[in-house]
Amino acid sequence: MTDNLRTESALDRLISIVDHALKNATGCPPATGRPTPTPAVARETTPLQPPQRRHSAGLMRVNHAGEIAAQALYHGQALVARDPAVRDFLMEAAREEGDHLVWCAQRLQELDARPSLLGPLWYVGSAVLGAAAGLAGDAMSLGFIAETERQVEGHIHHHLERLPADDDRSRAILIQMKADEAAHRDHAMNLGGASLPAAVQVLMRNTAKIMTKSAYWF
Repeated sequence: MTDNLRTESALDRLISIVDHALKNATGCPPATGRPTPTPAVARETTPLQPPQRRHSAGLMRVNHAGEIAAQALYHGQALVARDPAVRDFLMEAAREEGDHLVWCAQRLQELDARPSLLGPLWYVGSAVLGAAAGLAGDAMSLGFIAETERQVEGHIHHHLERLPADDDRSRAILIQMKADEAAHRDHAMNLGGASLPAAVQVLMRNTAKIMTKSAYWF
């Protein structure tokens, strides 16, 4: 019997990554289709005042930009991953990050705000960085994912503390995103992720600061 399954070639993976990039650019990222998280308990809230709305929009714009970068990291790493199991994890995680991207975009629309104008830059830069991490080997690549997600968890926690008290819609989205990032981190380590040198962790934090400060306004 002929085996219809074949090993995915490097060209196949490259075409898949380009397809994902184009879908991100057109606002239709590959995703799992989960519904947008909503507050667990409905309550009467005061409509956000203009300064609060602008602040929530800035925070959610940062998170939207972060999800563009996260997808690009996973795509770049998947392009050069050696182990099919690692590649499958990366692409599935990227689809879950696609959910986050959709949720953040929806919330920005509700806040009458736009995504970061620098989105293409975040995607290209992160894809190159992801591929570079992947070339270091699957263990280092998974360790890079785990450290990235650990830092993203901290960043989301900080945003949860800074959101206006009445912005339950944004808060529900960020809580689910934080849980997903923790699951990605744990999965990456369980697949054999290696701990990164302290200097690399510091470099990652400093790079993330540049993106978050820029995306809040632009």
